[in-house]
Amino acid sequence: MLQLEQVRIDNGGFELDADFGIEPGEKIAVIGPSGAGKSTLIGAIAGFYPVIRGRMLWQGQDITTAIPGERPVAMLFQDGNLFPHLSVAENVGLGLRPDLRLSASEKEQVRDALGRVGLQGMEERRPAALSGGQQSRAALARVLVQDRPLLLLDEPFAALGPALRREMLDLVRTLADETGKTLLMVSHDPDDARRIADRIILVTEGRADAPVATDVLLANPPEALRRYLG
Repeated sequence: MLQLEQVRIDNGGFELDADFGIEPGEKIAVIGPSGAGKSTLIGAIAGFYPVIRGRMLWQGQDITTAIPGERPVAMLFQDGNLFPHLSVAENVGLGLRPDLRLSASEKEQVRDALGRVGLQGMEERRPAALSGGQQSRAALARVLVQDRPLLLLDEPFAALGPALRREMLDLVRTLADETGKTLLMVSHDPDDARRIADRIILVTEGRADAPVATDVLLANPPEALRRYLG
């Protein structure tokens, strides 16, 4: 279980409060107005922003001050962060070893991850030779190969068209179901939340609210969410 106990996060002077728990294997959407602190919330869970009050725990272990590499977290950013001079397999391999000195078993992990996202046979291609959707799949494979129980997505598919974005959301949900990962995904789109999330965290006015069932929240949104949705 991920627990944020009366947490206050500091992002360069912007402060965000949170106090809630998320069960293992849940799929959570994080929505709210631009600048409300959605990326701040998942960035703090990943260890990129300091917690100045309260505690953050995973499975009962205090991770409040743990550095990012010591957390049970894999994070996928909006731009995917693929290196253009490396092959697809090398880009995925970075999730295991930054020096790319992979053992035979680690190379097999890379091939398996690429197969799971539908990129088998494309190991030696460069990112420029891939479509936008294939690049997103490669970035997702690099996250999967890390085999961390918490998967954080910061709008990684925002630049994709609607059909391709839906395809990627379905793929992420399927992979999360198969692996039992706990998923938190930042999104601006309530339809994306309906497609992938069991519950929603609303972030607004300096606070991340406790998760609420997706259908319940969107059927009867609070005033702050109504203003955001228009």
